[in-house]
Amino acid sequence: QVQLVESGGGLVQAGGSLRLSCTASGFTFSIYTMGWYRQAPGKERELVARITSAGGTFYADPVKGRFTISRDNAKSTVSLQMSTLKPEDTAVYYCHATWRVWQYWGQGTQVSVSS
Repeated sequence: QVQLVESGGGLVQAGGSLRLSCTASGFTFSIYTMGWYRQAPGKERELVARITSAGGTFYADPVKGRFTISRDNAKSTVSLQMSTLKPEDTAVYYCHATWRVWQYWGQGTQVSVSS
């Protein structure tokens, strides 16, 4: 059974930091591209960052220089270190895994940034 379980969300003041983690099970984690998406109220879900099986990374423009994605294949985890948070970063953050035609989503974790 495939599972992606996120943790680490919460409420933080603007300028603060949070670290999200996603623990995967039920599939061959190391070959999957892992990503973090977010969805704010009334908006579409958007890609925040992703990391390939080879460790290549991509960041959406709004988070470049503030967020860092990393993975630990031995532990089947992917993390998102978020710094200098802004109120506009408030959203539900989702862990995502994709390889060829397969993709999986986590249940999401709420991140709220107060001004």
